Amino acid sequence: MITDAAQESVPEQDVLVTSRPLDEYCALFGLTRARLAALPGPVLDCPGGAAALAAEARALGCRVIAADPAYALPLSEVAARALAARTSMAAAMAARPELYPSPGPRRPDRYLRSWDRARRLFAVDSATHPQRYVAAALPRLPFSDGAFALTLSGYLLFAYPELFGSERQLAALIELVRVTAADGEVRVQPLHDGHGRRCGHLDRLRYALGGRRIASEVRRVSGGDGRTRRVLVLRAVGRHPRRRPSSRL
Repeated sequence: MITDAAQESVPEQDVLVTSRPLDEYCALFGLTRARLAALPGPVLDCPGGAAALAAEARALGCRVIAADPAYALPLSEVAARALAARTSMAAAMAARPELYPSPGPRRPDRYLRSWDRARRLFAVDSATHPQRYVAAALPRLPFSDGAFALTLSGYLLFAYPELFGSERQLAALIELVRVTAADGEVRVQPLHDGHGRRCGHLDRLRYALGGRRIASEVRRVSGGDGRTRRVLVLRAVGRHPRRRPSSRL
């Protein structure tokens, strides 16, 4: 049984609004541009933050919908929070370099410049295509069942255990599976918090998901940065697949 310990409420503004580019998404989730281009339906990025995934994936013919509670704020405030997150990331990389991209050929300053570019792309794209950026927060999303061919959720559910206790994690994972097509999958990472501590109840969480007819695996993926990561991959069991996920969101 999944149970929550008492937890302190964390203000929404304490969740970093990050600005990751498409290539970093591919590395983090074990994807390729070719895989994204071949998807039969849209992708959900939840939380989307100030990332460039939606903007950059469009050039591949891949439609991305980003969902984040921060999108209820004025664009200028989202951009300001993203810039603050960049500063926090620079400090975190200096303090715990083992948790972040290798400083070899891709030095921290170069890595963070990729965030700067992504943040600019996000600002332009969200202003031009606001319908692709939906103000919504887990564990309840305003999308129909099976709407997405692939759902990605990074740096939230396990990264902030003080905000997402085990019960809320379970509810959020079930919701991500609900909005994903039966022949699609949900990918979640990282499986540790901001201090590098792995989720201690992941096996119990997976057991609870299995009881709700959701198959799970912890998959090791290799990214373009040479690192291997653990990604939680979820699929609905027993739901009839659609030929193509609905584009009506």
